[in-house]
Amino acid sequence: MKAPRVTLEQWRVLQSVVDKGGFAQAAEALHKSQSSVSYTVAKLQEQLGYPLLSIEGRKAQLTERGEVLLRRSRHLLKEAVELEQLAHTLGQGWEPELELVVDQVFPTPALLRALKAFEPQSQGTQVQLREVVLSGGTEALNLGNPDLVLSSIVPKGYLADPIVEVEMMAVASPDHLLFQEEGPINNERLSRELQLVIRDSALEASVDAGWLGTERRWTVSSVQSALEIVVSGIGFAWLPKADIFDELNSGKLKKLDLVSGGDRNFYLYAIFGKGERTGSATRLLVDLLQAECNVCPKPSVSSGI
Repeated sequence: MKAPRVTLEQWRVLQSVVDKGGFAQAAEALHKSQSSVSYTVAKLQEQLGYPLLSIEGRKAQLTERGEVLLRRSRHLLKEAVELEQLAHTLGQGWEPELELVVDQVFPTPALLRALKAFEPQSQGTQVQLREVVLSGGTEALNLGNPDLVLSSIVPKGYLADPIVEVEMMAVASPDHLLFQEEGPINNERLSRELQLVIRDSALEASVDAGWLGTERRWTVSSVQSALEIVVSGIGFAWLPKADIFDELNSGKLKKLDLVSGGDRNFYLYAIFGKGERTGSATRLLVDLLQAECNVCPKPSVSSGI
């Protein structure tokens, strides 16, 4: 097999020059001298036999050939990093760090119990926890390399196990005007009241879900924010039953009596971001999450009839 003349480091330097917008910026990011960065890119272009960059003003721009090769080099570097991670996982059997991405509708009590059970068994594995909403989990997989994503959306090409059925309930404060209605509430009446909606955390290709299409809505960034606003008597929302257990039992929230759609159920999945490279710590955490989800308490619910 013919050995490559161009090294991974040369591709990495080229990527940095493009991503950072110039040789000086790349040198700072890579902790190299500017002359070293310039020489590396010049040598790369010499070995290939044609230019990859053109200088416009003070900014380096990719040539047409450069764009094609840079795109391929990103995949090459990603695979190289993944190969090293696989080698480490096979050698150690236990990840030094676990990146966990969780949709905010995942039952918080079950998540906290699982993490508490995981810590003494973790063998020092550090957990990086990030909360997302809706397609934020998919974006995390597309842009990064998380170990585990808990989401309702499973992108193509990923292994996933169903982990919990999430129950969303339409609720409002007991003193809300909707509880003065006689009989079940239809969508037309509901749409005249303010609805709290949780914003999709994805920066690109975000989606709207769970709202009625009315202009009378406020958008917030978290389940907790929506919960606090609804409890205060401002508007209504569909919220995860597991996260409003105390508010329902204490009477701070009541289930709305709707003609239809008062309850919305869907599954969340444990998506293994690293596939066959999934380590022992990640698998242990999934087992603990599944065990805790199976014992989630059910709130007692009364509707405003």
